[in-house]
Amino acid sequence: MKARQTGFTLVELVVVIVILGILAATALPRFINVSTDARFAAVQGAAGGLRSAVAAVQGRYFATGNLAAVSVTMADGTVVAVTAGTGLPASLVGGIGNAMNNCVAGAAACQGMTAVFGAATATLTPPNTLSAACVATYTAATGAVTAPATNGSCTS
Repeated sequence: MKARQTGFTLVELVVVIVILGILAATALPRFINVSTDARFAAVQGAAGGLRSAVAAVQGRYFATGNLAAVSVTMADGTVVAVTAGTGLPASLVGGIGNAMNNCVAGAAACQGMTAVFGAATATLTPPNTLSAACVATYTAATGAVTAPATNGSCTS
């Protein structure tokens, strides 16, 4: 009695390899834009952090009951410069920078983000970003935080 061999033929193996190659070639372009998506996610996270910091500072400011104060001391002892009456953090390092866990100006100074503080606005930019539109911006006068709506503005 002749033993029956089992296994795959060479043709079957080649067909499987070709199918896997086609699937890989189809899926690869989906992963090429990962860096753009990462920058977009980073700037969206920074915007969320800015919004949370503004809300926390304003909450602490109003809880103290002194609406004439120009600074508020947070629970961890950090002093944040604010606008009297509104409790909105100033756009300077001592304002929103302190509210964002002592974020300082400069490259990669704020959780890997480049922070720029000015008299009216503060911006956070993800690393390796060449587009000027890929930033989270805090405006001290209104307390508004803006960020790009789509990841197209975060391309390199």
